[in-house]
Amino acid sequence: MKAFKDPTFSDRLVNSSAAKKAALERFRAKAEDPAVAAQRAARVALAAERELRIAERAEARRLEQERLAAETAARELAERAEREARQIRETDELIALEAQRKIERDQRYAARKARKAG
Repeated sequence: MKAFKDPTFSDRLVNSSAAKKAALERFRAKAEDPAVAAQRAARVALAAERELRIAERAEARRLEQERLAAETAARELAERAEREARQIRETDELIALEAQRKIERDQRYAARKARKAG
């Protein structure tokens, strides 16, 4: 049976350096791989499409909010016009009623005066 040998600090340092170099070489080889570049390009394209869809949805929301605001303003304007028309109509009816009452009162006064004079 072989005896266990503890690696020295310099051995561990060399092994660590070799492992780092191997990992760096694998990373460089992967970065130069055309399949990885194609995947990266596909991810960039998907991200661009996603950003475009997000921008389109935001624009659609903004247009919908503007449309709703315009509809609300138009509805409020129509309601205000209707209220003003109703107030004018009620005022005209009140004036006509007061005029009718005045005519009736004047007729009663004229009838009373005619009875006293006659």
